[in-house]
Amino acid sequence: MCGRFSLRLAHQEIQELQGYNLPIPDWINQGQFVPRYNVAPRSQAPVIRRQLGDESTSSDNTGGESQAGAELSSGQLVMQTMKWGLVPHWSKFEDKNLNTMNARSENLISGGGMWNSLKGRKRCVVICQGYYEWLSKGKVKVPHFTKPKNGKLMLLAGLYDSVDLQDQTDTLWSFTIVTTEASNEFSWLHDRQPVILSTQEDLDQWLDTSSQRWSDDLVKIVSRHTPKTLHLSVPKEVGKVGTESSSFILPISARKDGIQAMFSRQKQAQGSTPKKSSTAAVKRKRDSDIEETSKLTERVDSDDIEILDGPPMSAKKIKVKQ
Repeated sequence: MCGRFSLRLAHQEIQELQGYNLPIPDWINQGQFVPRYNVAPRSQAPVIRRQLGDESTSSDNTGGESQAGAELSSGQLVMQTMKWGLVPHWSKFEDKNLNTMNARSENLISGGGMWNSLKGRKRCVVICQGYYEWLSKGKVKVPHFTKPKNGKLMLLAGLYDSVDLQDQTDTLWSFTIVTTEASNEFSWLHDRQPVILSTQEDLDQWLDTSSQRWSDDLVKIVSRHTPKTLHLSVPKEVGKVGTESSSFILPISARKDGIQAMFSRQKQAQGSTPKKSSTAAVKRKRDSDIEETSKLTERVDSDDIEILDGPPMSAKKIKVKQ
């Protein structure tokens, strides 16, 4: 699955998409996206899509009303800020208990369900630096940050929709992230992972909605194994919605209060006062090091944490066919 990701870059850097051949001249509702290390469901985030002929949207890089600005031409690539957690076009009200942050690729392939009307004509690409996943160790869950080894932005396969709700004046645009069975490289961490679009061919095919149909080539894309990625153990505070810290995308050992710093201090101390140690003393020191290392994985400097907003109210989730 994919329930949290990072996109803490300047708007211009995001729109440039360095390393990809995706010219994006327009970003609809750009001002509605706040760059974050900890993007959670129900947050606003940018996606890339093709403008459809029957969609009523306009270019607006200032973040104002979507009706402002020049009209977009059909087939044009655009970036648009949308809400994470897809709200279907047939909805009259937004059901906040509906869990649609992810769409299972197996359900796209088999057909039917709520994704059937979207997979042919409303595909999009979700932009991030990387995403978070939690490794279960008994009752403990350890967060890990997964990012591309090549240092480029990570582009994920998604679907989107738009709806005019009865209790809202503006059209609600929303998206979901497509997930697939985890590759051998990733399965130790979780049994699901997002579909990563790593080649230009995959990007072009996923964003080509001209036929408005689902194809065998798209089946191959959502079934393909992930490219090489890095998996970094990161602070547990990333699990709290609304918390922000640059340490969330750094390995714990690289932080200023991390494991590398701890062993560096110990090495300096040993160099200044060399002495022989008994076997019992060595064991006590090793046990102490292990205990300290464990504490470091639980600790984050409070000065590094910023609370942007509170966590959403807990509610019983309705399971849908993802």
